Amino acid sequence: MIQSQRVTFPGAFGHDLAARLDRSEEPPRACALFAHCFTCSKDLKATARISRALVERGIAVLRFDFTGLGESEGDFADTNFSSNLEDLLAAVDYMRREHQAPSLLIGHSLGGAAVLATAGRVDEAVAVATIGAPSDTGHLGEGILRSAPELEEADEAQVVLAGRPFRIRRQLIDDLAEQNVLSAVRKLDRALLVLHSPVDDVVDIDHARRIYQAARHPKSFVSLDTADHLLLEDPADARYVAEVLAAWAGRYIGSKEETDEAPAEPTATSLPHGEVRVTGGGNGYRQVVRAGRHELAADEPTSVGGTDVGPNPYDYLLAAVGTCTNMTLRMYADRKKWPLEGVETALRHSKIHADDCQECQSESGKIDLIEKELQVHGPLSDEQRERLLEIAGRCPVHRTMTSETVIRSRLV
Repeated sequence: MIQSQRVTFPGAFGHDLAARLDRSEEPPRACALFAHCFTCSKDLKATARISRALVERGIAVLRFDFTGLGESEGDFADTNFSSNLEDLLAAVDYMRREHQAPSLLIGHSLGGAAVLATAGRVDEAVAVATIGAPSDTGHLGEGILRSAPELEEADEAQVVLAGRPFRIRRQLIDDLAEQNVLSAVRKLDRALLVLHSPVDDVVDIDHARRIYQAARHPKSFVSLDTADHLLLEDPADARYVAEVLAAWAGRYIGSKEETDEAPAEPTATSLPHGEVRVTGGGNGYRQVVRAGRHELAADEPTSVGGTDVGPNPYDYLLAAVGTCTNMTLRMYADRKKWPLEGVETALRHSKIHADDCQECQSESGKIDLIEKELQVHGPLSDEQRERLLEIAGRCPVHRTMTSETVIRSRLV
């Protein structure tokens, strides 16, 4: 029986992204990540059909909505191709943390260009498949300009795409024009499957030719005959895509029997992504913190009986908020192509009386206060600096700290 679980995870810029994890009751032989087409969603009929068919063949699939689309949070007008790439990598991180990293990346249309552009940054991915993908993103921007020529001069306009109105900003057109998908394809060291219809009237078949010629071996091309771009006119087209995908991917991701015989085990020197292990001795406060392949020390100051060989627990808490803040600002500035040259965040923790806090819900007792002071360096405008201050409150760790959090403990 196929199970479809609705999940959410934090996107690259703080918004919650909605997804569906499709899987069977049996352990999967592999996991795939599916990136949908431009202005589509994870619930496009063809996407759901392909996902279900892959599950029937032992491959679990996570399909998610990019920021501002489907059930995901955020404003679509604020997004572009670069932000889609960061969302896709956030989905990969979620799969690593909560399930199993994807060994197969699948992208439909612009989602295909996205998986081509990011595959080199997903170490666990051994195979990439595209469906009706463009070899460059500039042609999409040109198509949008034909629909809304006012964007040649204006910063923003409403455009009707696939029968639905969308608010588009000029920055999306500029970002699409600056991408170089074929450069990523030439460097791709993963098995590649290109699926394309010769009668696709949205993305011409010539795009498939350019992708295939630029790619290294092993690479394969499959014609989708009379299929339309969205694979909606005939449900058999989506089923065919899934059958070909599963058979082709099986050559690279291994069989279920092989997976059962050789389960992946974390090494003695490395913990699984998302797990932290803290070990303390019989005396004193010193702790050894292991995260992935990294080992850190934690302690208390000598003034309270420690040996001061490392930061204390609250220092690490502040460090988590600070590093997440700086990383989020860096990703946001890079996406916007703003001249951010560096970020310094100073943090302090204290306890204050609830009566002294105007914005707090608690009315009595003491509450924890974390103060952040940010210095952003570079030739930024006042408007850009104010926007960065706003984004600083949207980093995933910050959101975790200010939302309801449950910690469950058990003896093992």
